[in-house]
Amino acid sequence: MHKAMKEVSQRIYELGIVPVVKLERPQDALPLGEALCRGGLPVAEITFRTDAAEESIRTLSQKLPELLVGAGTVHSAAQAETALAAGAKFIVTPGFNEKVVRLCRDRGVPIYPGCSGASDLERALDLGLDEVKFFPAEASGGLKTLKSLFAPYQGVRFMPTGGITTENMNDYLRCPQILAVGGSWMVKESLIAAGNFAEVERQTREAVETMHGFTLRHVGINCQNEAEALETAGQFAKAFGWTVRDAGGGVFAGAAVEAVKTPYLGRLGHLAVAANNVDRARAYLAAKGFSFREETAQYDKAGRLRLIYLQEELGGFAVH
Repeated sequence: MHKAMKEVSQRIYELGIVPVVKLERPQDALPLGEALCRGGLPVAEITFRTDAAEESIRTLSQKLPELLVGAGTVHSAAQAETALAAGAKFIVTPGFNEKVVRLCRDRGVPIYPGCSGASDLERALDLGLDEVKFFPAEASGGLKTLKSLFAPYQGVRFMPTGGITTENMNDYLRCPQILAVGGSWMVKESLIAAGNFAEVERQTREAVETMHGFTLRHVGINCQNEAEALETAGQFAKAFGWTVRDAGGGVFAGAAVEAVKTPYLGRLGHLAVAANNVDRARAYLAAKGFSFREETAQYDKAGRLRLIYLQEELGGFAVH
């Protein structure tokens, strides 16, 4: 895969959700893009369902460079040419259009053709693609269908679109072969038509927060030695009836408190924050200006990031 294609796909993976946008008026493009960025989702697939698509893509590409803008509902090579000339960084098609795929492949532009079954996937593989749009997702059997495709197409990543909502997106996103999900629930036509970009921002932020699912897993308290750690955990257990469990480097009282046997990172200790996908969480926090202690990174057997500490302390606590 071309380097530029890899970079765009990696960014789409990190963002996790691709808003699928239909714009009737080019003047709505900029406030819509700004609302997406403020909501924590700087990406948009502008669909060629209206005459406003080309100008909207050009406006966003020129005036909002932090937004990753692509073109969707592309039906022909001519439309793809128009979208790319306007500044689109990726192309999405509803079905498998070989002419569009070949054009984008030759240009080194990411193309996510619509595929709904094995025959489409065979054509994609034959043309050198390993990332596709799964459309229409829910109408094509949703996760049940996708899971039947994962095994024979282990090297393919999918972007399900069609029927995806806040309620079901994490069912898809927890699957390792899902690149991202596409959806329009946070960019409804009615909200755009009414100029209600504050609501677009709110729903976007809600979608992003739901995707990450940040929750406090436990508090780590720095102790000077094993005896102090056992005593500290024992005090919490006595007070609240929690079970004491020696976990090697620390002693847990229930699941919420860890007494660390030897002082580690953090003036007061550490906070463990769970996220649905640590890679996506890391990218999200990096976009907010946080940095990371690379030497603390831990990976699972599949090579996916499972834990890393922030460089910064929050309230005297290190955070992983």
